[in-house]
Amino acid sequence: MTIRVLIADDQGMVRTGFTVFLDSQPDIEVVGEAADGREAVIRAAELRPDVVLMDVRMPVMDGLAATREIQASGDLPPKILILTTFDLDDYVYEALRAGASGFLLKDASARQLAEAVRVVAAGEALLAPSVTRRLIAEFARVGPHRPRGRLDQITERETEVLILIAQGRSNQEIAEELVLSEQTVKTHVGRILAKLNLRDRAQAIVHAYETGLVRPGG
Repeated sequence: MTIRVLIADDQGMVRTGFTVFLDSQPDIEVVGEAADGREAVIRAAELRPDVVLMDVRMPVMDGLAATREIQASGDLPPKILILTTFDLDDYVYEALRAGASGFLLKDASARQLAEAVRVVAAGEALLAPSVTRRLIAEFARVGPHRPRGRLDQITERETEVLILIAQGRSNQEIAEELVLSEQTVKTHVGRILAKLNLRDRAQAIVHAYETGLVRPGG
């Protein structure tokens, strides 16, 4: 299955470079480009891509506002992969809460770019270590602010899986930790997302911290 990608960045050279490389991949097709956040919202509605590569700092509408609009636009919105500089300033926390599924550093290699698109398209969260550190620091600052009640809907085993997801573990790592098959872990992850009405692993990470299930440094 071909992954359809929309590239939103105000720098034409960045868009061109990403387009040339991604279009060379057998399983990825760039279906459109946008030079600002407002155009990204319009193009996402028109083209229905699977993944949007979204720059944060853009004119007219920034990437965070565009992410919120796109995620609120329909039942099956595209995955949003935020394009960032090495230091993401204060955007990590708000971008995930806006509905982003991951972050890609702009100095990433071409291979990392393609793999990031595939990971996010598959419903996985993509958080570089430097980004994760900032995210956890922000959770530590604001503290939990969602009621724990919704977590009562998941089983004890599913709670264990959610804690490990929030720690950034892959399905394979979770399987090894809990002595389960990887397929069983995938089943647990799917049930967690369904029961808690979460879109993907990135939202699961946010939910685990915001409910206080997982605490920074814990």
